[in-house]
Amino acid sequence: MQQPAIIDSHCHLDFPQFETDLEQVVARAAESGVSRMLTICTKPRNIGRSIAIAEQYPQVFFAAGVHPHHVAAEESVSVTDLVRMAGHPRMVAVGETGLDYHYTSDTAYHQKASLAVHIEAARQTGLPLIIHSRDADRDMADILSSEYRNQPYSCVMHCYSSGRHLAEAALDLGFFLSMSGIITFRNAEELRSIFADVPLDRILIETDAPYLAPVPWRGKRNEPFMVSSVMTEGARLKGISPAEFASATTGNFNRLFGKTMTFGGDG
Repeated sequence: MQQPAIIDSHCHLDFPQFETDLEQVVARAAESGVSRMLTICTKPRNIGRSIAIAEQYPQVFFAAGVHPHHVAAEESVSVTDLVRMAGHPRMVAVGETGLDYHYTSDTAYHQKASLAVHIEAARQTGLPLIIHSRDADRDMADILSSEYRNQPYSCVMHCYSSGRHLAEAALDLGFFLSMSGIITFRNAEELRSIFADVPLDRILIETDAPYLAPVPWRGKRNEPFMVSSVMTEGARLKGISPAEFASATTGNFNRLFGKTMTFGGDG
């Protein structure tokens, strides 16, 4: 039986873990039914690598921003910088950006300033924002909501693993929540409960490769082909077939990342 076409909405193909076998990684993804991938550049000084990958592989698009882990170490990026990058036809989102108080709470002030820059760039370009949030639920909900009231923008909460409060705040704003391999982990019952209640038309799926490989590959290098495991678990939670879940999440991706559709698309 032919596998349903699925999309890995967030991976990091420019990372060193894929330096020696990227061609094989992309081929394995295609063989497993992954029709498109969105690779995320987290350091603007590495943007050239992401552009090269997206230009080499027609099924790959890219996003660019400064990850909250890097705001203190990396040269700051301006709205103008991000808008200029977004002029590339295959850049389809701004980020990832956000707040991470788990590892880098000492740079919270700088993270918030960087987040504001990315939100404004998303507004000016009309591209969706990709948000990373960890141990910062209250601040993140407050910032996203207040900024949205000032001027709307579109957004996905990538690799969602926060609590119900932030999930509901994001959904109230019309945002999407992205399901990663964490959903397959034994200790993720609360997260599964949250996603069971998220409307099907607001869910994306991703790997966050090379990190967070889902069961049954947990502990190994994650790859885009492994998003099939996320798809299967998502379908189980929603009580529908994997093909139906794949079709729904592909449609959601197309709506959020509309720029990809200028190149054609699935679903």
